[in-house]
Amino acid sequence: MADIHRNRPADGKEDAAAFEEAKKELETWKTKAEKADDVKARLILEKLEEDEAKADAQKEMMAYAKKQQECQKEFTQSMNTVKDELLQLGGRRQDLLNKLKECEAALEAKRAESTKLKQKFKIYAQIPDTEVEFRAQSKEESGDNSQPIRGVFAISQRPTVLLQGGQALITFEEENVASQILKMAKCSVTCDNITLDVTPKRITMAPAVKFEIQLDVSRKELKVSNIPTSMPEERIKERLEMSFSRPSRGGGEVDGVEYDRNTGTGQVTFLHPGVAESLALRGKYNVDLDSEVNVQVGPIYQHQLCKFQTFCGSPKRTILLDDIEDKEDEEDLQDHLEIHFQKPSNYGGEIESIQYTCRGKALQAFFCEDSPPTAAT
Repeated sequence: MADIHRNRPADGKEDAAAFEEAKKELETWKTKAEKADDVKARLILEKLEEDEAKADAQKEMMAYAKKQQECQKEFTQSMNTVKDELLQLGGRRQDLLNKLKECEAALEAKRAESTKLKQKFKIYAQIPDTEVEFRAQSKEESGDNSQPIRGVFAISQRPTVLLQGGQALITFEEENVASQILKMAKCSVTCDNITLDVTPKRITMAPAVKFEIQLDVSRKELKVSNIPTSMPEERIKERLEMSFSRPSRGGGEVDGVEYDRNTGTGQVTFLHPGVAESLALRGKYNVDLDSEVNVQVGPIYQHQLCKFQTFCGSPKRTILLDDIEDKEDEEDLQDHLEIHFQKPSNYGGEIESIQYTCRGKALQAFFCEDSPPTAAT
């Protein structure tokens, strides 16, 4: 018993120590619990914030999805509009290409027509050299030799018709005979044992022109060409004046000199007429530059086109016979045609001229104007 009572105080101290440790541990767990509650509260707040952010993100995503659908719809509509415009532009482009081809074809046709008209109105003439004899000076020019030499040239192109093979031209003396023949669709011409049907037609002649050219040749001015450009311009003018002033070379007193360095040409004006005429006939003249140079000289003239007239029509006394078959000799057939169309019973009359061309040949027929009738004396 005594031992038991001795051990009790010792057990009380142990219990107190355990209680203190338990109390401390309880405080520790309370602290941990409070911290856990704080963490939990913070996590709950973060979760709420994340939920709100998620909801906002979902709303924003839905708005963007809706906007994307609207943009896709607008894009689809724009694409359809662009496709329609491309189709329209493609159709318009094709129309423009077709129109361009039509315009190019029309342009080529116009060019061909223009070329054809140019060929019609072109004048191809070889004017032969003609000896001109001076007989007398007109009274108007005799008093003043400084006036230019004037020449007037009248040029007249004769109208033409191309006579093909199997055709004939007949010129009657009376216009009414040609008119009567042209009213007939066919003419039956008897040639020995055969009969030929020919077709009378009116003639349309190719265009012809008449014009006059007035030419004035200066008596005092001389053109100089092929002048070397090895010296300054003023010095060349001085040398030209000195060279053309020498009577020993055929020159005379110079009134003025013009010179163009770009073209190498010049003009010399003499004080008296006649010097330029004689030098122009030479064609060449010696000029003193750095050395003696042979230059070309020629007349200075002005020309003017006057009284230009064009003519295109049909002759009144001449007709064309077409569709003639070569069943006889060319001369015999022409004789039969002439005999047939001379007879009044065939509505013919007196023939001034006739020309027939057999097939395989072609002739160019020239026409001249009828001379006015002269009064009988």
